[in-house]
Amino acid sequence: MKNLKTAPWRLELGASFLDASSVEFRVWAPQAHSLAVRIMDRADEPIPLNQEPSGYWKGTVPDISPGTRYQYLLNHTIERPDPASRSQPDGVHGPSEIIDPLAFSWTDREWRGLPLEQYIIYELHPGTFTPEGTFDAIISRLPYLRDEVGITAIELMPVAQCPGTRNWGYDGTYLFAPQHNYGGPDGLKRLVDASHAAGLAVIMDVVYNHLGPEGNYLGDFGPYFTDTYRTPWGSAINYDGPESDAVRHFVISNAVYWTHEYHMDALRLDAIHGIFDFSAKHLLQDIGEAVHAEGQRLDRQVHVIAESDLNDARIITPLSKGGYGLDGQWSDDFHHALHTVLTKERSGYYEDFGQLKDLANAIRDGVVYTGQYSPHRRRRHGNSFKQCSPGQLAVCAQNHDQIGNRAQGDRLSTLVSFDALKVANAAVLLSPYLPLLFMGEEYGETAPFLYFIDHGDPDLIEAVRQGRKREFAAFGWTDIPDPYDRGTFERSRLRPTLETNRQQQAHLRWCQALIHLRKSVPALGTGAKGERVQIGSHSKSQLLIIHRRAKQGPEALILLGFHKNSTLALAKLPKGNWENRLDSGTSTFGGQEEQLAPLNLTIQNSEKVSLKLPAYPAWIFVKTD
Repeated sequence: MKNLKTAPWRLELGASFLDASSVEFRVWAPQAHSLAVRIMDRADEPIPLNQEPSGYWKGTVPDISPGTRYQYLLNHTIERPDPASRSQPDGVHGPSEIIDPLAFSWTDREWRGLPLEQYIIYELHPGTFTPEGTFDAIISRLPYLRDEVGITAIELMPVAQCPGTRNWGYDGTYLFAPQHNYGGPDGLKRLVDASHAAGLAVIMDVVYNHLGPEGNYLGDFGPYFTDTYRTPWGSAINYDGPESDAVRHFVISNAVYWTHEYHMDALRLDAIHGIFDFSAKHLLQDIGEAVHAEGQRLDRQVHVIAESDLNDARIITPLSKGGYGLDGQWSDDFHHALHTVLTKERSGYYEDFGQLKDLANAIRDGVVYTGQYSPHRRRRHGNSFKQCSPGQLAVCAQNHDQIGNRAQGDRLSTLVSFDALKVANAAVLLSPYLPLLFMGEEYGETAPFLYFIDHGDPDLIEAVRQGRKREFAAFGWTDIPDPYDRGTFERSRLRPTLETNRQQQAHLRWCQALIHLRKSVPALGTGAKGERVQIGSHSKSQLLIIHRRAKQGPEALILLGFHKNSTLALAKLPKGNWENRLDSGTSTFGGQEEQLAPLNLTIQNSEKVSLKLPAYPAWIFVKTD
């Protein structure tokens, strides 16, 4: 990796060192009549900045050291933190802190990143993953995640500075400043550096569809927001209206900033369906091109992954074929299909799912809705992903949204049986897509993950409370924990009892075994473009038969049952000699003492076989001939 001191890229916004002690300040404020910077530890008058073209202001201040606090003074009267602040140690309303990005001693010069198809993602919330709730505390858990679980990438929920000390991260108002109580800039860099030393990639969840309401002073600087569109979370960002060029530059710079100054391996773009841009060249394409160019310049693999409920393959279609050229996106359909088959829930957006064939379609095609009518949306939805690679879709049985956006923050471990939970793990971890586990899922954590905030404005707190109630009306949920109550946050911390809880130990062994098979049997790993999964769906016995092949190695056969009681099934299996590799019902994985699945299956002429199935079986076979 090239040395940052010789790299040509530098952040063109905020406070940047020009030499050992001179700092250049640059901010966009097209509507300001005057603009100055106030150095907080000096009694001097604020230092005026010079107006530049396109609404920017710039000036240089000598004799400044890292850690110095400062604020901007607009029109002689309005004191505000820096929109591009690298650090907000006193919170969203306090002054900004000058950071020297060259002061941190990186040790990951040989790190080149991982191909996206090797990602096995572990999503975590830095404030609740450990008792300490810090970046440094996560470092101590990296050996466990790598060696005992087997994941290859950690995904951090958003860490941009939010109000208070407890927040999901989607209320961030300073996109360049890592949350101070997690450990701030240096803490995050230590975590990324340690992750790379452990061979783990790091994904940063970034929010470009809205900003949080408290501490959001961007409107004082310029037209960052627009009334042309509305998002469910507040004002839409001005990406295509008058004076939007500088707004786009602000966000694109942020994406490159995480890639460059924090060595991030991938960005996860939150809810891109809330990014409204009717420009000839979409913001998503701009972000993708900028991040990929910076990764190429640094000789690292850097990926851009979108969260989207649009079911639109254009997002991950190459630029050469008219798409936006992003590397991957999440598949909500996969989660919804799996969740409804397991729980039988059909309220809200779950009304579009619930049949076993939906899950079969999600496993085969990556999504369920490819243009057909959606009852929940009351319109046609989606398009085909057949031209995309399976390694471009991330799938899960649980994530922060699907747990936290339930009234009680219920994890799947509290909604279905232990045996059913193991089937869900197998569906995700042996899918041809990029698997994602939410923190604690690998051992069956039962603590809820609730929505929590730490706003300082009583009216805003009450507005959030009422908004949650309206959101849950479609699901019929009425008993909703107070998101502002500190107890709601404390209840959301992980509480593993692996040392004494035999079921958690068995569950961890199950996930370990699945990930080991995914890594060691090519046919159970991430699928290549053009590889098709053959899948049989037996509605009467609620059995899925998944037949997978790869260019190298033996074929694989996965049998997943979604029935509550033992049953007999007459199933048509592919021809060959099949050796049993995993059985979720054995004692190793918390089941009965005896082997429930046949040790070997010999199938001639693709004949139908009578199978005695226990409740919720997950059987994995590998072809031996």
